[in-house]
Amino acid sequence: MSPQPPPQNAAPDRAAIAGALDRARQAIGQRLYDKDHVVRLALACLLADGHLLIEDIPGVGKTTLAHGLADTLGLAFSRIQFVSDLLPSDILGVSVFDRNEAEFVFRPGPIFAELVLADEINRASPRTQSALLEAMAERQVTIEGVTHVLEAPFNVLATQNPADQNGTFALPDSQLDRFLMRIHLGYPTRMAERRLLAGGDTRAEAHNDRLSPVAGPNELIAWQQAAAATLVRDPLLDYLQALIAYSRRTGIFERGLSPRGGLALRRAAQAWALIDGRDHVLPEDVQAVLPAVVDHRLIRRERDTDQPSTHLLHSVDVG
Repeated sequence: MSPQPPPQNAAPDRAAIAGALDRARQAIGQRLYDKDHVVRLALACLLADGHLLIEDIPGVGKTTLAHGLADTLGLAFSRIQFVSDLLPSDILGVSVFDRNEAEFVFRPGPIFAELVLADEINRASPRTQSALLEAMAERQVTIEGVTHVLEAPFNVLATQNPADQNGTFALPDSQLDRFLMRIHLGYPTRMAERRLLAGGDTRAEAHNDRLSPVAGPNELIAWQQAAAATLVRDPLLDYLQALIAYSRRTGIFERGLSPRGGLALRRAAQAWALIDGRDHVLPEDVQAVLPAVVDHRLIRRERDTDQPSTHLLHSVDVG
């Protein structure tokens, strides 16, 4: 049994946390070659107690990353394959009549797990996609008038195919905003692909041989508390506010960052600092997580090859 998290007033051992997270990154790196920055972003998203969206073509390792996170953090894992005929009840659960008890009994769906993989989420209809909305936002689901709490830790990792592929439904803005980060894996490097071709299928290994956990659910909750307690000094808050304010200037983006988006940026930067074992946030932490946090929330009015985060970084001084 995993040890209980430390008391709220106990100072977290940030060096020990950073060491455990480094072991998790190395273990996942044995399955997902040369993607250390992406793995680090995914860990930071979970440390910030956020949901993660991975957008990429099929077959580049999205599911492998999900399995690696669940294994190394010792989380109860479930996978939901989103298809066109998937129903909300297939995700949330359903009440069935128990003849022995002569009453309806709730049978929980796969959403009741600690790490939920919503695979190819944009292949399902908007009605089914929206079934995740309350769960992601409120950490609860309501079925037939009864509310069922999703116990912590609870995080959703969703994958989606590019929107130009056949059989996809674009995620609405309200759903996109529920994801703290969106990341892309991309094609492997030449050396990484050589290792894949020479060494076999790491996806099969991910299914057959689980990675050894470096922690458990209680530890993850304690780490999330430590991330939230990471110090954000006034000059850093000034930088965050400058980025947010610039995003809201008329004529640059269709809409600026919402307060939720600003909080997401702060939480992600705190988690990034914790991975380094620090008790305070640096501007470099904000800059490291900025693309993953803001690029799915901001749309440029003018046609430009630069991502919104690139424009922000070039336009806003640290101070």
